[in-house]
Amino acid sequence: MKNIVVLISGGGSNLQAIIDQCADGRINGKIAAVISNRPDAYGLQRAIKAGIETEVVDHTTFADRTGFDALLLQRIEHYQPDLVVLAGFMRILTDDFVRHFLGRMINIHPSLLPKYKGLNTHQRAIETGDKEAGATVHFVSPELDGGPLIAHSTVSIERKDDALSLSKKVLAKEHQLYPEVIRWFCAGNLTYAEGLPRLNGETLQFPVKV
Repeated sequence: MKNIVVLISGGGSNLQAIIDQCADGRINGKIAAVISNRPDAYGLQRAIKAGIETEVVDHTTFADRTGFDALLLQRIEHYQPDLVVLAGFMRILTDDFVRHFLGRMINIHPSLLPKYKGLNTHQRAIETGDKEAGATVHFVSPELDGGPLIAHSTVSIERKDDALSLSKKVLAKEHQLYPEVIRWFCAGNLTYAEGLPRLNGETLQFPVKV
């Protein structure tokens, strides 16, 4: 059974989807801890309710990003994780931190990467006139939202959609997509080699559609 540490900053709806699938055995893993950079993150309450250990490393108490990342890394390693999951963790991590966890840290981003890295992804997709939007899971690399792509899910952008309605549709897909990728990793089917994901022994040149 793989050891998982989840990093959050907010409500933790993706965290809840992961908690649920670990609890019912679909993911062969255990969430050892949930760590937030915000003490008021509702996701901490979700973890406590599930009996999962929680910690807060408040970024506002640090003078710089390096100091925050150093303590965060120390607290993560305390739990000896096989996998670090960024689930709505709204901090840009230093290159040294990312390299330390390279190949065992994943993120979910609310766009069909490589499109729309960064923020305001849904509005940007609508303004561009895209017919589809979605979410992408990738291994984290020093390039923001630029790590090797693992899998994505898509939704149709309808004429009536605004950024809010589109975000809700994409989030529902995230709750299916993220646990599925974590399940692959915990089963030993998803690995990282020579800078690329490998699924069932095959190198992924393009993300798998889920």
